Amino acid sequence: MTDSSRQGIRWWPLVAIWFLAIATIGLFFGLHDADSQIRQALVMKLIGIALGAVSLSVLWLLAFSRLAARTRLGFLGAVALFGSIFVLLFRFGGVSGDLVPIFTWRWTKTAVAKSEGAEGSETIARGSFNQFLGPKRNATIPGIRLGKDWSETPPRLLWKMPVGEAWSGFAVAHGKAITQEQAGEEELVSCYDLGTGKLVWQKRNQARYENPLGGVGPRATPTIDGDQVYTIGATGYFACRSLETGELKCAFNLLENHGAPLPEWGVAGSPLVLERQVILSAGGKEGNSLVAYDKISGELVWRGGDDRAHWSSPVVHEVHGQPQVLIFNKSGVAAHSVEDGTVLWEFPWTRSTGTPRVSVPVALPGNRFVISSGYGAGASLFQVLNTPVGFVAEEEWRSLHLKSKFNNFVFKDGYLYGLDDGMLTCIDAETGRRSWKKGRYGHGQLLLGDDWLLLLAENGEAVLLEPDPEGPVVLGTFPALEGKSWNPPALVGPYLLVRNHLEAACYRLPLEE
Repeated sequence: MTDSSRQGIRWWPLVAIWFLAIATIGLFFGLHDADSQIRQALVMKLIGIALGAVSLSVLWLLAFSRLAARTRLGFLGAVALFGSIFVLLFRFGGVSGDLVPIFTWRWTKTAVAKSEGAEGSETIARGSFNQFLGPKRNATIPGIRLGKDWSETPPRLLWKMPVGEAWSGFAVAHGKAITQEQAGEEELVSCYDLGTGKLVWQKRNQARYENPLGGVGPRATPTIDGDQVYTIGATGYFACRSLETGELKCAFNLLENHGAPLPEWGVAGSPLVLERQVILSAGGKEGNSLVAYDKISGELVWRGGDDRAHWSSPVVHEVHGQPQVLIFNKSGVAAHSVEDGTVLWEFPWTRSTGTPRVSVPVALPGNRFVISSGYGAGASLFQVLNTPVGFVAEEEWRSLHLKSKFNNFVFKDGYLYGLDDGMLTCIDAETGRRSWKKGRYGHGQLLLGDDWLLLLAENGEAVLLEPDPEGPVVLGTFPALEGKSWNPPALVGPYLLVRNHLEAACYRLPLEE
């Protein structure tokens, strides 16, 4: 190419494109400090800016660059070659909780099944973690005194193995650990021996849910009640099975029974067993929002409410001495009678109406409850009053200091502990004011004990902390899993059971002497 032809190349549009792209990125970061930014929104904006700049650069190359045709074709060929090599080397592994794309080497394999200290099921059959978030469905497990010095007495791996994709957690009882998985076009209900990790039984159903951002497989955690286990898949397939054998007792499609649409991210509300009823979040209109079936026969007992379901699970709380079923729906919290499903009161939550409602309502003394959502929505505390005209819910405070995207938070001694857009935080439950915010753990999950807080970070690291309103005290850490970990953990005595969409593991945590 001659000097004159080089001078004819029009470089300024390309320079302007990338100057504006970089300046815009810098402006976004300048307007949002690390403590207050809504990270996932920024990530989406940055991805959009980058894709826009690349697209405009290609347009410049083809139409405005004045480069020779052979040179333009060479550049396009190089881009196509680079893209092909990238596709051959990497596979898309979904996104993180902040919507950052995850790519992994195509030859990367999940963990090989192994056992380093397996214990017989008879040794560990005495405890249970029989449902989502534990015995009381509040991510709180009293009475377990964990050892605080993991450097001297580290957690011991019992077993680790690959599992099918899903965001389901484990339910544990009688030495058996039940979870859900995806295998091709089938959803699985799998029963493992807690002490050894060996498969006891596995049952299949033809169903598959997949979302490019939300991933593949079931979302809800099984519920164990006596000798029965209750599950619901991502497309609404509900089943009651024998805990011992997996034999099917009854099954139906919840969404079809109640004329409800499939939620955008799949069905995620875990079954709630209350006396002779199993309660499910259907999300149908005309009295089909929350429903109860006989837990033995599978016959419909009651239905009530009109609100659409989101991804929270029903929970039972006493309100003015009366047990009520609370569910965090699209429009807010609804409380249903346990006897006939009648809606007793509602707390409309109009903050960031379109944000997903995932966490369960957390009870505080005085008939008060806290709810929270991510994507900048924050949290609210409201009190339920018993008036002559019935129950009335009134908001006491709103706060942007707790934004639970798809994890749950806990209450202890007047303070709330949770993940605020991926950072561990503590807020005063009386005022909603933040006491501290420190440590970016991503969108993981946590459990609370008498004097400890156990956090499974999004990167698979297990972190033991002391819940202190003065500041976080990290007592120990260890790598529990590899890869993105969104699934809720289970703890039965000293046995910590964790999983993600690729692998599951069981650890024996040290106890105080």
